[in-house]
Amino acid sequence: MQDYQDILAEVLIDEVSLQKRVKELADQINHDYAGEQVLLICILRGALPFMVDLMRHLSVLNAIDCMAVSSYGAGARSSTGNVRMTLDLQTNIEGKHVILVEDIVDSGHTISRVIDMLRTRKPRSLKVCALLDKASRREVPVMIDYRGFSIENKFVFGYGLDLDEFYRNLPFVGVVDLEKYNKE
Repeated sequence: MQDYQDILAEVLIDEVSLQKRVKELADQINHDYAGEQVLLICILRGALPFMVDLMRHLSVLNAIDCMAVSSYGAGARSSTGNVRMTLDLQTNIEGKHVILVEDIVDSGHTISRVIDMLRTRKPRSLKVCALLDKASRREVPVMIDYRGFSIENKFVFGYGLDLDEFYRNLPFVGVVDLEKYNKE
C-alpha cells in the first residue's frame, strides 16, 4: 500500500470541521436526551473514531456497545446489499434509548437491515447518527436523525473509513484519486 498522499485527490472534510460538527451533534443529543440515559451502538469498524469523539462531548449518561455487520465484498466500493452480522451486541436494548452510530450511509441497505433487526429487540427509541450521508446513492429509504455531513458520490477514506483496511487513523476525510489508486 502506498502513502495516502499519493492517492489523495482532496481533503473533503478537514479535522477542524469534523471536530466542530461532532461537538454540534453531541450538543443536539444532549438536548434531545436531557435527563435520560442513552446507549450508543457503534457499527464497527468505521464508526469507531467518530463514536469515541462523539461520546467525549456527551453530558447525558451514556453506555456503549458495538456490533459488526458486513455488506461489502473484498475490494468493493459500495454495499452489495447482502448484509450479515459478524458481531452481535452484548447489551439487552429492550426499553433503552438507542443511538446507532455509523460512519457513512450509502445505499441504505446495511443500516436499514440493522434498524429492522434492532427494532425486534424493543428499544424505547432507536435513532441513527451518521457522520456522512451519501444520499445520491440511496436505494433504501433511511431516516438519519443526526447527520454530520451530506457528501457527493465520492470514494472517501480517513477518520474511520478505510481504503483496503488502511488509513482509518487519518484525522480528516479525504477523496481517493481513482486514477492513481487504480494504477496500484
